[in-house]
Amino acid sequence: MASIQDNLKKVIGGNVGDFALAFAIIGLIVIIVIPLPTAFLDFLMIINIAGSIVIILSVIYSRNALDFSLFPTMLLVSTIFGLALNIASTRLILTQGIKFAGQMVKAFSTVVVGTSGSEGMVVGIVIFIIIIVVQFMVITKGATRVAEVAARFSLDALPGKQMSIEAEFNSGALTEDEARKKKDDLQKEVNFYGAMDGASKFISGSVKAGLAITFINVIAGFIIGITIRGEGAAIAAETYTKLTIGDGLVSQVPTLLISFATGLMVTRSISDGTFSSDVKEQFTRTSNIYWVGAVFMLLLAFVPGFPWYLLVPLAILSGYFAFILNRGERRKEEKIRIAKEAKDNAVTKAPEEMAPVVPLDPLALELGYGLIPLVDQEHGAELLNRITKIRREAALDLGLVVPRIRIVDNMRLEPAEYSFKIRGVSVGKGIINLGQYLAINPGGDREEIPGTKTLDPTFGLPAIWINEDVRDLAERSGYTVVDSPSIIATHLTEIIRNFAHEILGRQEVKAIIDALKEEFSAVVDEVNKNYSVGEIQKVLQGLLKEQVSIRNIVSILETLSDYSGVTKDPGFLIEKVRQSLKRQICQQYISEDNILHVITIAPDFEQEIIDSAIETTSGRIAALSPDRQRAWIKSLTNVMHNVGNMGYYPVLLCSESARSIVKKSIERDISDLAVLSVHEISDKVKIESLGFVSLEEVST
Repeated sequence: MASIQDNLKKVIGGNVGDFALAFAIIGLIVIIVIPLPTAFLDFLMIINIAGSIVIILSVIYSRNALDFSLFPTMLLVSTIFGLALNIASTRLILTQGIKFAGQMVKAFSTVVVGTSGSEGMVVGIVIFIIIIVVQFMVITKGATRVAEVAARFSLDALPGKQMSIEAEFNSGALTEDEARKKKDDLQKEVNFYGAMDGASKFISGSVKAGLAITFINVIAGFIIGITIRGEGAAIAAETYTKLTIGDGLVSQVPTLLISFATGLMVTRSISDGTFSSDVKEQFTRTSNIYWVGAVFMLLLAFVPGFPWYLLVPLAILSGYFAFILNRGERRKEEKIRIAKEAKDNAVTKAPEEMAPVVPLDPLALELGYGLIPLVDQEHGAELLNRITKIRREAALDLGLVVPRIRIVDNMRLEPAEYSFKIRGVSVGKGIINLGQYLAINPGGDREEIPGTKTLDPTFGLPAIWINEDVRDLAERSGYTVVDSPSIIATHLTEIIRNFAHEILGRQEVKAIIDALKEEFSAVVDEVNKNYSVGEIQKVLQGLLKEQVSIRNIVSILETLSDYSGVTKDPGFLIEKVRQSLKRQICQQYISEDNILHVITIAPDFEQEIIDSAIETTSGRIAALSPDRQRAWIKSLTNVMHNVGNMGYYPVLLCSESARSIVKKSIERDISDLAVLSVHEISDKVKIESLGFVSLEEVST
């Protein structure tokens, strides 16, 4: 069987299902153009009715719109198929007349109507008109209106729902994959209702077309029977009217089912279950309605003229159903009461019991209650959008996918206060005056502007809280003016940059390595064989601590593999990895003309720093005497100040053996000064020395 399918695929050059579907669509055109045998027409009419039943059952058993997203397309296909059959049957009725042998049309013109002769013809006409009126004026019109409203409301609600998903994602309630799936489902839902808005017009058009075809068939059949076939007026009228009504009924019944399915689909947009489950749940919520119904029907049975022999059994049945529901309600209440008592007893007896682990968030933002509007959906939740962008930028700049940032309100904070915490420990906080702007003085003398003086919470620069009417004046005076969300967003960016090495845990490192496994399996296998996750983590943390991006993780892992047989000392490995990333590192500090401006250290003092190094659990550190350490920092600060007056912010250049020790000796006092070794300078980068820290300067 498989070989037959493979050979068939080779012959048709593609998927068998696609070929069959294309063949079926072309077949619709053939039905319209070429006369069909009546037996084959009957077969297709049965297929049409069966297909409409399958469609309505699929709608009934669908839990939501996306479970049957093909429905708008099926509306179009079923409409075209029904009209094609209507045209084919019309051709046969008009050409064969009284000799027409279509069993489905005859069955609907007699059996479905329930009688024959003139009476049957009249009854058939009445039934046909009723079906048309019910379908066109009630079901189709209502479904079309509901589809229009659903399409408009779903489109209007799209931004709010997307922001809600972003809020859940930022708060940690959703993973990135879950958030992406919910957004995709939301977009598909909007597209579905937009398609339904147009597809519902197919049904109303099909009803109008069926009515027109029926009217034309009766008139045309009457004319053909009298003028061409020489039949009497009564015979012609009865024959063609009867066949036309049968044809109309056999075509409108599937259309009626499809219309009903359309109405079900668009009116159940808020349901999360199947139609049957919704009926069961919502009609069995309380027994009171059935008690009332039983009493009403029982009273109605005593009214003279009413069929008591039907009302009394129905009243008894309704009362029995109410009794069953009431018993179930009592059992449910008893279970809830027992569960509540068990819970209360458990709390009373063992109040000290807690979860064995209470994990801390890698990064959290706590807000005073006065700052809640910054993350409130009704106020735009601008801060949530900023946080999403910051996480994305951190991934691009540092190569670190920041874990979800949990945002919570903290009643212990001042109403206008916020605090950033890494694993439960505060690493930065500030005060926000909602409704005002923060005018930051980037340096130099500025014009005094009215406002409340403060400090920028991110960099500690002098700043002023100003009102909206002073904003233009502040900007013209050279102040950097930022709004409340921007203040927190900027602070968060700096927190991530300065504490990226603490945010990166073993679990994040494991996720990075696993993500590379499919595409770079050789590198990952070699690294996993030689290093533990913790050893790799220490190297990556050492890079992030000095603002070196780990985005080029493949090169980092390859370098670790190169030195796996030499040592596993993190300090040594960090230096070798930095050297392999020298072009990337230099790119951070070179000027536009490809020049790296540096300051250097006197060789004898650099050697003194190396000789003073001692081994600790965190690596080698400088152990200069307090006086020498103060003099070293003072001299370096003076050189940096002189270079700053020249308009540059340099890097400190030293030898490979001294680099890490020099960096640790200054990171407490001058943490933002980059320290590079000679081996980390790319060959194509030009070096310009702007200062020199000499031993004599240090000694003075």
